[in-house]
Amino acid sequence: MLYLIHNIAFAIGCSTVAMMCEKGCKKEWTMKKYPISIFFPCYNEEENVERVAREALAVAPKISDDYEIIIVNDGSRDRTGEIAERLAGEYPEIRAINHDKNKGYGAALQTGFKSATKELVFYTDGDGQFKMEEITKLLPLIEKYDIVSGCRINRRDPVIRKINAFLWGTMVNMLFKFKVSDVDSAFKLYRRKIFDEITLESQGALIDTEVLAKAKARGYLITEVGVNHYPRIAGEQTGAKLTVILKAFRELFKLKKSFSKV
Repeated sequence: MLYLIHNIAFAIGCSTVAMMCEKGCKKEWTMKKYPISIFFPCYNEEENVERVAREALAVAPKISDDYEIIIVNDGSRDRTGEIAERLAGEYPEIRAINHDKNKGYGAALQTGFKSATKELVFYTDGDGQFKMEEITKLLPLIEKYDIVSGCRINRRDPVIRKINAFLWGTMVNMLFKFKVSDVDSAFKLYRRKIFDEITLESQGALIDTEVLAKAKARGYLITEVGVNHYPRIAGEQTGAKLTVILKAFRELFKLKKSFSKV
């Protein structure tokens, strides 16, 4: 019950956190500029991938003097891979990684984490439902924390998806003793060293839960901050498919069982 109350409370308070940052965050980035890897997984995002990549190109030099941008194409059937390769050819800061087939969301994130070379790793999805510039809300917190997750305020997804996310988040908070209200938010900042110390297995939607659970078990500190969320303007969502959900539950039971043995 305590975890349920926390989820509701944080969902309400998330807007307040975001408003405080809107009023207090400086327009020009003046804090420490960490080396950073920015990546985004894409599956059939031909209408979004270039816009998201160019947004990253515009934001990255403002927050870091040493950065890379990685596009992970998870076996898309459309022109996502072709566009990613073209962008990589045009900009030395961009790398394109193409899976030969669709391996799943978790596999795409694993590829991004393994390919990142900088001190910090940031990822967001290739659907353009976040504004890259809001990474400036996460960066100040990385001074004290190891993982900073963007909590979606006014989440712009279908009602059923928001209900599913709330129930899922409540359950994994209870199972792994989290205090993370938006577990699956695709707007997260990490210290890269985390991925040298944990082994990831999830190929699907459990990936965010697995990272948080294993990082917490290693003593890493996790926090959240409110970020804006926007409607998808092109392409189709795939995360709410029944096959994806069932796979997440299978992986969840396997993960919980592995923790029970420790």
